[in-house]
Amino acid sequence: MLKTDLTKFNNSWYYAEYPAGKPKIILWFIINSLTINSYLPIPIAVKAFILRLFGAKIGSGFVIKPKVNIKFPWLLEVGNNVWIGELVWIDNFAKVTIADNACVSQGAMLLTGNHDYKKSTFDLMIGEIYLEEGAWIGAKAVVCPGIRCKSHSVLTVSSVATKDLTAYSIYQGNPAVLVKTRTINQ
Repeated sequence: MLKTDLTKFNNSWYYAEYPAGKPKIILWFIINSLTINSYLPIPIAVKAFILRLFGAKIGSGFVIKPKVNIKFPWLLEVGNNVWIGELVWIDNFAKVTIADNACVSQGAMLLTGNHDYKKSTFDLMIGEIYLEEGAWIGAKAVVCPGIRCKSHSVLTVSSVATKDLTAYSIYQGNPAVLVKTRTINQ
C-alpha cells in the first residue's frame, strides 16, 4: 500500500497559473501583518486603499474589522456594503467573490485550497468561492473550496459548507445541512 510522501509535494504549477511574483507576495505578507491582519486601529478607508493597491476589487460601504487575514488580495472581489468580521481568514488560493450586502462573521474561514489525500504527493487542489448577495457566513463557520453560497443563504455558527447553499435557506452542522428557509421581514 502506498503512503503519503510530502517530500514529493510540488505546487509550482500554481504559481505559474496565478503569477504574482515572490517580491509581491513577500511585500503583501509584510503589509498585511502590519495593517489588515493587525489590531492596530487603522481606519477602514486606509485598509480598503491598501487592499485595492494590491489588486483587490472593493466596493463602497465596505466594513472590515481587525485581525483579518487575506492570503492574496489580487484574488479578492468585494461588492458594496460588505461586512468582514474580526479574525476572518480568507485563504484565497483561488478567486473569492463576496457580493453586495454579504456578511462574513468573526472567525469564519473561506478556504479555496485543499489537498488530494488520494495521491501520495498530497497535491494542492483549489476551487473558487462565491458568496452571492445577502449571504451570511456565521461566526467560526467554514466555506470549503468550490462552494457557492447563493442569494441570502445563511451558514450558521461553526457550520461547514461542503456543498453549495441554496438561496434563502439556512444551513447548520458539519457537514452543513438545510434546516429551514430564511424569511426576511421589514
